[in-house]
Amino acid sequence: MTSRTRIPESIWSAIAIVGVLIAAIGIGIRPTRAEQLKKETAAAYDQYIRLKETRDERQILGRQPFLWIDALPEPVAREAYTKVKGGQVLSKRNQDCGTPDCSAIHGGLIHDWVGVVFIPGVSLAQVMSALQDYDHDADYYRPQVLKSKLLDRSGDVFHVFLRLKQVHVITVVLDTEYEVRYRYLNETHAISRSYSTRISEVENAGEANERDRAPGDDRGLLWRLYSYWRFYQADGGTYIQCDAVSLTRDVPAGLGWLIRPFIQKIPSESLRFTLDATRAAIMKKFDGTLHGSHDAEGSK
Repeated sequence: MTSRTRIPESIWSAIAIVGVLIAAIGIGIRPTRAEQLKKETAAAYDQYIRLKETRDERQILGRQPFLWIDALPEPVAREAYTKVKGGQVLSKRNQDCGTPDCSAIHGGLIHDWVGVVFIPGVSLAQVMSALQDYDHDADYYRPQVLKSKLLDRSGDVFHVFLRLKQVHVITVVLDTEYEVRYRYLNETHAISRSYSTRISEVENAGEANERDRAPGDDRGLLWRLYSYWRFYQADGGTYIQCDAVSLTRDVPAGLGWLIRPFIQKIPSESLRFTLDATRAAIMKKFDGTLHGSHDAEGSK
């Protein structure tokens, strides 16, 4: 029987980030309290994204380090590759925006974390085919993913719907849509960018009076989610790097001492879980067999 194991990058990023904010910010928010997304907050996030994408494109066009661990000093990078190929997930918080704390903007917080994992025995083509099977997301990711659907595809551009559910201190259901663009650089390197195009918090999900709150006029648990993925086939498998950048409401006044430790710790743990689960699911789907691969040695 054919396995339906699937690992869509937009789903795992969304689950990880939503879980972080519900567990942390949800502690101090009354269930009905709304927090409006301000124009200046959205503009600050957009500016952060523009600068980030400019840096990323320069790296790609200039053949600079493809994975973040490649930029480490040589002995440290060698040790990092050993750990990743040995099954570990490595992650870090991105703070390369040129300010001491680029995560804090007017009216909100930007969460930017990157991680890398190695999946042995699978080719780049196999990884990409698994990622793009969006219609089966809900089959694999219940109860976090209640519904999933591929809305449209044009070549390497996908439009995807996901209904997400997270239960921590409070229960939150979100209807989300994404535009996902894949780009193949050569036979061993590829990238993708996933942009949230709609995120609506759902009230009374599954009930007769179910309704979506207006995007940007909700509890602010997730206003934006952009994910940047890099795929590199080498060393008898494929490296996958995920960089998830989300926008949420700011920490409620007076609760910084309680919530900030969550914000600092949980994103790293969530990203590690995401990438580890991705590796396990892809290996199960393809049974660790590298078909039609071009095994490039080393890193670029």
